[in-house]
Amino acid sequence: MSSTSTAPRPAPAAERPVRAVPRSPMAPPRSFLWSRAIFLTLLTGFVLLPVYVMVSSSLKPLQDVSGKFRWVPSGLTIRPYIDIWSTVPLAKYFINSLIVAGAATVCSVVIAVFSAYAVSRYNFRGKRVFTVTVLSTQMFPGILFLLPLFLIYVNIGNATGIALFGSRGGLILTYLTFSLPFSIWMLIGYFDSVPRDLDEAALVDGCGPLGALFRVVVPAAIPGIVAVAVYAFMTAWGEVLFASVMTNDATRTLAVGLQGYSTQNEVYWNQIMAASLVVSIPVVAGFLLLQRYLVAGLTAGAVK
Repeated sequence: MSSTSTAPRPAPAAERPVRAVPRSPMAPPRSFLWSRAIFLTLLTGFVLLPVYVMVSSSLKPLQDVSGKFRWVPSGLTIRPYIDIWSTVPLAKYFINSLIVAGAATVCSVVIAVFSAYAVSRYNFRGKRVFTVTVLSTQMFPGILFLLPLFLIYVNIGNATGIALFGSRGGLILTYLTFSLPFSIWMLIGYFDSVPRDLDEAALVDGCGPLGALFRVVVPAAIPGIVAVAVYAFMTAWGEVLFASVMTNDATRTLAVGLQGYSTQNEVYWNQIMAASLVVSIPVVAGFLLLQRYLVAGLTAGAVK
């Protein structure tokens, strides 16, 4: 009679000993993880706190905003969002800002594309001096150019009859002096990262220099061009100093027009908050839509 050996049954899952998973030696310590979580939480609260104050204040009646601040509003109303259009001509200021910022953006991108392509692809006398001069203009604060530009615009108007002072065209030229140097410098680095073999292949296929630029280089440099456009638009959209001096009642932009909610008798804080949120919508929406292009464009040329 043969004896059969029976294998021991495995213990139930509930009775099995739980083995601790060994911690990787490269894993950060738990104190670092907790500190990071606390720091990020505090940073998020610090960033979102002003936004909450703006939103809650824009939904309160004026008497609630003028008194002691309350974290939880006693009553909500959308009346400030309706009154902002009648208290000041906000729609006119909105149109002026769109025209000025849009024109400054288009001019900055077009000029920067041609200039950066010439510097990136061709060698000419004074090339290094040109690039250093373009970049060095960013070292000077904008207020230094306020009085010279004012005198230049007034003298041009007196001599030729071309009204640059108090016009949208003069403000567009003013904003180009700020956005164009940085745009050229940034696109030079991006065009340098585009292989020159693409240009040579386009020339072999029968394209001229302009054809190679618009058919090959520009499509490959879309992220950099978008980053330049966003920078130029945001610079013109929120500028206050030159807009307050170079404009009049007919050409006033949003950045200056928001001051109209503060009168000698009263300050409409709820309407100021509502108007600030409304005028921020185009910039925030454009940034969110073009975020991936913006990040790619800003980091282009950093590593070669």
